[in-house]
Amino acid sequence: MQVVDVDVRDRILVLVKAILEQNAIVADVAPDSRLVDVGLTSMDMVSLMLGVEAEFDLTIPQDQITPENFQSIETLERLIASQVQPVGAA
Repeated sequence: MQVVDVDVRDRILVLVKAILEQNAIVADVAPDSRLVDVGLTSMDMVSLMLGVEAEFDLTIPQDQITPENFQSIETLERLIASQVQPVGAA
């Protein structure tokens, strides 16, 4: 069973909604919604990446900056979880 960190999900959702709001887009964003389908452009994805790095005080490794990791709130949650886990944690 996968445990979802609601705080992480909510923080990502706030970032996504802020970008949508800047673009005057009103959309329901579910955890599995494709972010491009709700209105995020490639430039918005760059803003989201920078926002995630600032919000969670981390640097996303270059090899992790992929379309797959930025598809949805869920994929971003997994990316963030992989970055904040201590090295060697099981």
